[in-house]
Amino acid sequence: MTLQLPDFPWDSLAAAKARAQAHPDGIVDLSVGTPVDPTPPLLQDALRAAADAPGYPQTWGTPALREAVSGWFARRRGASGVDPDGVLPTVGSKELVAWLPTLLGLGPGDQVAFPAVAYPTYDVGARIARTEPRPMTSLVGLGPGAAPKLLWLNTPSNPTGQVLGVEHLKKVVDWARERGVVVASDECYAELDWRDDADGPTTPSVLDDRVTGGDHRGLLAVYSLSKQSNLAGYRAAFLAGDPALVGQLLEVRKHAGMIVPWPVQRVLETAVGDDQHVAAQKTTYARRRSVLLAALRESGWRIDHSEAGLYLWATRGEPARATVDALAEQGILVAPGDFYGPTGAQHVRIALTATDERIEAAAQRLRSA
Repeated sequence: MTLQLPDFPWDSLAAAKARAQAHPDGIVDLSVGTPVDPTPPLLQDALRAAADAPGYPQTWGTPALREAVSGWFARRRGASGVDPDGVLPTVGSKELVAWLPTLLGLGPGDQVAFPAVAYPTYDVGARIARTEPRPMTSLVGLGPGAAPKLLWLNTPSNPTGQVLGVEHLKKVVDWARERGVVVASDECYAELDWRDDADGPTTPSVLDDRVTGGDHRGLLAVYSLSKQSNLAGYRAAFLAGDPALVGQLLEVRKHAGMIVPWPVQRVLETAVGDDQHVAAQKTTYARRRSVLLAALRESGWRIDHSEAGLYLWATRGEPARATVDALAEQGILVAPGDFYGPTGAQHVRIALTATDERIEAAAQRLRSA
């Protein structure tokens, strides 16, 4: 049977990108959340120091790396009891999202649930495993029938920036445990929290002690350093949680050769042990966010959620593609909300990942429209 995958969404932006590139002052590309700032020197140094790597690395990661990740969860995420045996480095987080249903042994007849407005890879991962994708707006929306085998959370959300609080996460975990559902929470924007009432250094994790009571059975948290540490080109990420689930994933990944290169493992270990470079990058994004947010609001836009992360979830109350085309005429490229599901049909996702100069240019164009 042929695998049925959706069209790659970014291909549909080609015409809008060409129009934006024709602007006399050049394009401001706010469509893809790819970092543009330098990788911190501390992490470049760690890569150079580990460049002599003639042997095979460990799929599981070194004990030192897994201990460092455990310490990071305790220090930054409110999760004091992460077992280093329940930590596993991954080749970026997208590959893990795409392959997790398959690695868990799911297949035809199983269901994978994920937010109705979500990064497309949750749906793609369900399709690769030939399971049934189940977009959802709430647990109630899943109905009284058979529960999914895997439930994805994404907090802070890509694209909306919505943050799930401790009580919400606890409710989801309790619901899932009653039904034997594995919960995987994609949390890669957690360090970029813009809320005034935040009650911790980052957004809450599904592994937070207040959510789990220290019991990580059936739970996985997925994290990437691409955003907080400008490491998208390194493919540096990890998951943590239930040691039994991690052990199951580890066995498959060993056989499949899904191994994070040794130099990248050393960078990961260094990055999770240093909070200073993350704080500096957050300050940069906060400045860019403030400039764009002010310009959009002054121009009559409505910003929904956008409480954390690298994006503004914005609308002018019209179809998303009309907004994309209008902005392309101003030399600004953004992502249409329909990339992320039908519920996003009147929104666009505007990334903060451009240089200060390009962000200022976008703000000026928005105000002059």
